[in-house]
Amino acid sequence: MTRPRTTRRRSRALVAAVVVAGLGLTGVACSGGSGGSSGAGAAPADASSPLDPKAKVTITIDCMPPATKKPELKEWNEDVAAFHKLYPNVTVEGKSTTGQCEDPATFAAQLKGGTEPDVFYSYFTDLPQVLDAGQAADITPYVTQRTVPTLGDIAPDVLDVEKDSGRLYGLPASDYTMGILINRKLFKEAGLDPDRPPATWGQVRADAKAIAALGHGIAGYGDYSAGNNGGWHFTAEMDGLGASVVNAAGTKATFDDAQGQQILDTLHAMRWDDDSMGQTQLLKWGDLQKQMVAGKLGMFVAAPDDITYMVETLGGHYEDYGMGPMPGGKGTLLGGDAYLFKKSDTPDQIKAGIAWLDFKFLKEGQGQFDYARTKADGLPVGLPQPEFYTGATKATDDRLKAASATMPVANFAAFTAHPLPGHAEPPNAQEIYKVLDNAMSGVLTDRSANVDKLLSTAASQVDEVLANSQ
Repeated sequence: MTRPRTTRRRSRALVAAVVVAGLGLTGVACSGGSGGSSGAGAAPADASSPLDPKAKVTITIDCMPPATKKPELKEWNEDVAAFHKLYPNVTVEGKSTTGQCEDPATFAAQLKGGTEPDVFYSYFTDLPQVLDAGQAADITPYVTQRTVPTLGDIAPDVLDVEKDSGRLYGLPASDYTMGILINRKLFKEAGLDPDRPPATWGQVRADAKAIAALGHGIAGYGDYSAGNNGGWHFTAEMDGLGASVVNAAGTKATFDDAQGQQILDTLHAMRWDDDSMGQTQLLKWGDLQKQMVAGKLGMFVAAPDDITYMVETLGGHYEDYGMGPMPGGKGTLLGGDAYLFKKSDTPDQIKAGIAWLDFKFLKEGQGQFDYARTKADGLPVGLPQPEFYTGATKATDDRLKAASATMPVANFAAFTAHPLPGHAEPPNAQEIYKVLDNAMSGVLTDRSANVDKLLSTAASQVDEVLANSQ
């Protein structure tokens, strides 16, 4: 499920006037928002080298925080100013956002008209749509260890999302992977170890039963089955078992198998045999979070930023929550957001965009990873998201994050200590999730549900969805 960003994020709807997020950098803009002298087209011979600091270039970038997000906007402006010291002839024109950074209808209209910013925000699932519209610049020759020093330590599965036929079209700004989110207080009350979240579906079932035995309307485990969220979770749960809902070519459903059967059988058993999932079903995103904050739910599959929502919006407490890896431990659903480059960008605009993204989103200890600043600005520090670093860069990032953490990072140790291979969402994800909602709701609302029939019917419908998309 594509997740809206919640800090510098939310809404691709652009303000009427261009906001120059350069703290007085307007004067260095060159006319027309174009940059460099080589023009759009084939990459120049020096594509692999960083931008010449003497180059005059303007780049427009969306998803700049709105004025209502004061700490985030403050940090954006500080970063633009610091970036300007390195590249005094570059103007970063930020396009402010007020809701989701990407509104699907607006995004599609921009692609059709070629009116997207020079460097534009996108979800991990957007690249095929952008390529179909002919609006993506190939940045492969521009992205090297010289232009993005942490390139070798960015998780390959994250970079692969922005590739097509081996060519790179974007750079990540954030990512998330799914895991099992637990209520540590209820785990303790049930005699369970909150530092050892369940790692298999058998353990999930046993722990859910123990938590539900506390009574008082407490459910041990919850899951979605409406609003396309049920299909999203089923897909993530298949990833955990090392399976997939569609084949590698994206042409046929593959969930009518032993892994799909295991998931639905387990959910059916927890719902009807164990009575560990509560009576209220047909839940969608937001419902489980409210139950957990109310102390009525022991665990559910989620991404780390669900915890931020539970704390900052619903009034929960960071110390009450923890995470473990996806049950099964063979994989996890990968999502997130990235920035792509407009097809008409000049080479210098591409170089400037890469330099900005590296400065703001990809370098340990600065930009979004300046945890000391984030803490000082009253924003949360400590969640394992984004978490796309590997190797020595990850070690540095973990150390810096722990030093400024505003929450107990040890609560996420089971999750961070067992990183799993990330799998991108399937093609036509929302249509597939809509179909799979029926399978999830079937086992959670009907005691006599026929799992085999639910899976076979859903597989036929997904096959039709995929055939119609070819």
